Amino acid sequence: MKNILLNILLFLQISIPKSGFSQGPLSLEEAISIALKQNYDIRLVSNEIAIAENNVNIANAGMLPVVSGDVSSSATIQNTTQTLLSGETRALEGAQNTAMAYGANLNWTIFDGFQMFARYDQLKELQKLGEANLKQAILSTVFDVVSEYFNLVQQQQQLNALETALDLSRYRLQMAESRYQIGRAAKLEVLAANVDLNTDTTNLMRQRVFFGNTKIRLNEILARDVNTPFDLADSIIIESSLKYDQLLNLALQHNPDLQAALINRRIAQLNLKQVKGQRYPTINVNSAYTRSRTTAELGFATQTRNNGFSYGFNASMNIFNGLLQRRNEKNAEIAIENASVDLEKTNQSLLAQLAAAFQTYLVNLDLVALEENNQSIAKQNMDITLDKYKLGSITPLEFREAQRNYIDASVRFSNALYEAKMAEIGLKQIAGSLTLN
Repeated sequence: MKNILLNILLFLQISIPKSGFSQGPLSLEEAISIALKQNYDIRLVSNEIAIAENNVNIANAGMLPVVSGDVSSSATIQNTTQTLLSGETRALEGAQNTAMAYGANLNWTIFDGFQMFARYDQLKELQKLGEANLKQAILSTVFDVVSEYFNLVQQQQQLNALETALDLSRYRLQMAESRYQIGRAAKLEVLAANVDLNTDTTNLMRQRVFFGNTKIRLNEILARDVNTPFDLADSIIIESSLKYDQLLNLALQHNPDLQAALINRRIAQLNLKQVKGQRYPTINVNSAYTRSRTTAELGFATQTRNNGFSYGFNASMNIFNGLLQRRNEKNAEIAIENASVDLEKTNQSLLAQLAAAFQTYLVNLDLVALEENNQSIAKQNMDITLDKYKLGSITPLEFREAQRNYIDASVRFSNALYEAKMAEIGLKQIAGSLTLN
């Protein structure tokens, strides 16, 4: 089972650090490693694969003989009267009779219309289906971890922006109070600065609560104590070189949903083989070795012992069963058709998802560049406005407007980074290959 999981991780190109977890910030790789070891969904699907793996053997397919050991014993107490041909009469009250037999029996189906071979192949396909489901569970879990992780990074960046806004509002209040004390500002300016400071404090407090709740959700995905503290990376790096044709080729080969649809069609085809196999005769061979002993207090033989082998075979063939055989075959053919339709549907859905996700990815890359430029401009404007405010050459309202523009630009930039990263990871999830760059 560990080999299967390792092969799947290599197949999905998910890199896991070999060393223990560091004592510093929780890296994305470490978070994924914890989730892959502890996530409940992955553990459940892994156990289902272990069951499917155990089921793949020739005995479960019906290819091996069945040997059983049997033993039986009985006793009777009877009042018996016997009249012989000579006219003599024998009678015995409370006559005790005993019988005992034990031995081994072998039954082996040597031919069943090739159904056993189809069943064995079907068991192997069911194992492959379980592996495809595990790949999907791993991809979904990794996507959830990455999504929440970068959501936290985004929120952390927004926290930094709101803390900057709060510092600016504190400075503005201090300046307003100083000017008011020397008579260069009205009380209204102090009150307005105080209101804006309270507003920024409230926004920061709400963002901290949201940030803490998201941390709890990430801990839940990692299947560990939800109150476990951790720090994060402070940046989001976007891979901007993804190519549609490469992603399409990967998706057609490795997407777990598409692989599962292919396997389900193969399972339906093997089921038809089993149904058609019922047209052929079934041949069984049997053998037994038995030892027996009987005793009787009245009769021609008071004790009998037997031991020896017996063997034989039997064959049966369905000649007519009310046309149920044809009905079963027709239903199996329809099941293959349904599986083929489902495969086409899954393939079409995959193409649509990939095309839409790639368009979203390209747009988000442009938005990142645009919002980064906006943030830079807003930062320059904020710096110039702050210098002018220190000199008293602009009004508090103009200062507040520049402050809001800078914070809004910073939030939009962090949102654009997060959405672009999610578009990138979403494309890789569809392709069935999550590389963490």
